[in-house]
Amino acid sequence: MKTFLSLLKNKDFKGLFYEPTDNLFMQLFRYGFVGGTAFIIDAAAMKIFIILGVFKYLAVTLGFVLGLLTNFIMSKKFVFKAEKAKTNLVVEFISYGLIGLIGLFITFGLVYLFSDIMNMEILITKIIAAAIVLIWNFAARKILLYKKGESTIK
Repeated sequence: MKTFLSLLKNKDFKGLFYEPTDNLFMQLFRYGFVGGTAFIIDAAAMKIFIILGVFKYLAVTLGFVLGLLTNFIMSKKFVFKAEKAKTNLVVEFISYGLIGLIGLFITFGLVYLFSDIMNMEILITKIIAAAIVLIWNFAARKILLYKKGESTIK
């Protein structure tokens, strides 16, 4: 937290968002932005597919895939840049996808609960699910896929 506040005070946006770091708080902060960007792509695609008449759960899946690709690329560039993958790129992406797939099933369960049973608006449901799944995805990916590497920001 101290590092974050220092970078913020000094308006060091390169340090806040780009310099390699293995600082857990900094990574979670960045993952919030990465996850937020991926969520916007995911939710917008889902809503567009629904408007186009695609079945709700297929639309959720298609949005998920676009969000997953966005999240993977941005996480490697901004969040886990200081850490090395425990495996090669192909296995890393497949593992990343499997963790995301668990997140998708969590999302399905929450969409069913809030949208179908509680009759909430689908976008509100998506926001609630996204917050829960963001924490799951970050923790699982950090623990299972990456090991410490070189860090500029501690």
